[in-house]
Amino acid sequence: MTKRILLFLAILTVSHTYAQKIHYVVSFPNIVHHEANISVAASQLPAGKAIFRMSRSSPGRYATHEFGKNVYDVKAFDQQGKAITVNRIDGDVYEVPKQNGYVKIEYTLYAAYPDGTYSGIDQSSIHLNMPSAFLWIKGFDKAPITVTFNIPTDKKWTIATQLKPTNNPHEFTAPGLQYFMDCPTKIGNLHWKEWTLKNPNGQNYTFRLALEAQTTDSLAAAFAAKIKRITEEEQAIFGEVPAFDYGTYTFIASINPYVEDDGMEHRNSTMICIPTHFDGSNYLLGVFAHEFFHCWNVERIRPKTLEPFNFEKSNMSSELWCAEGFTQYYGDLSLCRAGLKPLEALMFSLAGLINAKEVAAGAKRFSPVEMSRHAVFVDAGVSVDRANYANMYSSYYPYGGAVALALDLQLRSQFKLSLDDYMTALWKRFGKTEIAYTVPALEAVLAELTRDKAFARNFFASYVYGHESFNYAPLLEKAGLVLKKQAAGKAWVGQVNFKEGSTIISNNTVAGTPLYNAGLDFQDEIVQLDGKLVATPNDFRDIVNSHKPGDVIAVQYKHRGDIKETNITLAENPAYALMTYEQSGLTVTKEMLAFRKSWLGTKTAIDNRQSGNADVKRQTADGQ
Repeated sequence: MTKRILLFLAILTVSHTYAQKIHYVVSFPNIVHHEANISVAASQLPAGKAIFRMSRSSPGRYATHEFGKNVYDVKAFDQQGKAITVNRIDGDVYEVPKQNGYVKIEYTLYAAYPDGTYSGIDQSSIHLNMPSAFLWIKGFDKAPITVTFNIPTDKKWTIATQLKPTNNPHEFTAPGLQYFMDCPTKIGNLHWKEWTLKNPNGQNYTFRLALEAQTTDSLAAAFAAKIKRITEEEQAIFGEVPAFDYGTYTFIASINPYVEDDGMEHRNSTMICIPTHFDGSNYLLGVFAHEFFHCWNVERIRPKTLEPFNFEKSNMSSELWCAEGFTQYYGDLSLCRAGLKPLEALMFSLAGLINAKEVAAGAKRFSPVEMSRHAVFVDAGVSVDRANYANMYSSYYPYGGAVALALDLQLRSQFKLSLDDYMTALWKRFGKTEIAYTVPALEAVLAELTRDKAFARNFFASYVYGHESFNYAPLLEKAGLVLKKQAAGKAWVGQVNFKEGSTIISNNTVAGTPLYNAGLDFQDEIVQLDGKLVATPNDFRDIVNSHKPGDVIAVQYKHRGDIKETNITLAENPAYALMTYEQSGLTVTKEMLAFRKSWLGTKTAIDNRQSGNADVKRQTADGQ
């Protein structure tokens, strides 16, 4: 009897939880001044208090943001349209103290910063990232959501979003808050291109490019064909694309001078903004390769620290060196494999990864795990005071990419495996199952893959939990690549800047550089070097180039108006460059070329790099 009552109550509770419905309506009566009118109606709520709020974080971003500053004219109404009380109890939180099961909030949104995090409303297009645009009701994350966009009647715009379409072309749905907030939406004059990829199980998935750019149909089609090559190469790494919701993945891309530079991954789409005139060039593709790789790595192979995503605060994670860093590595690698990035350009990118690990002062002091946790401050976070990032931070993007490079080379050299094999193992363990992972779990998968627990333990201890140097040079030589100093044998002092006829150190000096060791710091002005006046970049360069590393020369500088003198010991620039044997005039062997092809060559069954745009279909004007 008691068990039956408890079961009945549980069923009632579940039914009640999922009975709520939320409906947004978005209109644009003042679009010329970047405003939208938004209403959110919540029905079948428990009577009493209702709390609405703006987010302070956004999927793919880890720091906090003040989205609430652009919401105003907030009003509340009951089901009969009668105004009811709504109180602002925090900068981004609104309380309706009393409601009887239904409440509608209406507000004005100002949006004029279209990028991967914020929103932009303009008479030429509408660009919405949901956390920056929509108030939401606390406590009802599972309630289904419907959103209707009232597009100005004089516009023949189409809508790009991963929200589920309905019979109404302007209305879409989401199963709950987490999914809704992960659905960026672009409305405007969009060029639509489409292709399909088939998984080994026979399932076809549709890929769409929704491009906001001034371009021709043929150039948009050629660009889409290049993106198709990227999707093919990255599918080949894992053996399949994810089972995208509703069978579709959308590249929402704004390539025009009126957006801000950004790219942001989402579960079934990505929002890409490149502030330049569109010309279809390959240099535009890097962000596409990076963000698409995220549909496996971070969207489904997902750190436990990001589950569920908390929209009310920053989201600290220890795993961004993998989630973002490995993605950084594969973005460039996939472009090279697809024939869209020359080998020489890839060498430049890989050298940048190595420098982020081996040269950056922060990476010499802190591990990738520790740098990942710092994302709550640096990932588009806003502050006004000076930080010591030059000496205690190295971005988890290239730092993690350097760890990926090290692991890839070591797996290929020591185990006849590759990082592709490791990523596939992670996909099978955590991605397809959507079981969130931890750092120890990543180590465990590496141990299983290599069948060498000691190797996995030592690699993670040295390069993930630790910050030891990695000897890249002998492993790169197996691919016929030479790692060397950028300016071997040349004298160097560190970073200086020239402004209005003076030599100013504008940023914090970096630990270990001659300037730092000599006691010079930011805002110091170098007046003389080696007894000679320094007024131009050429003056400075000529004096330094006349010496060699190890020479000690006098420096006179101004610190807060006081003239000071000291000696500075010149050094060699520690930065690395990466070149092929061919560029270096060395003989490359067949074994080296084979290693290089296995690593950098295409992984698709058929190399269709010259396929052009014949296999990319043109969609109808409405994008459907």
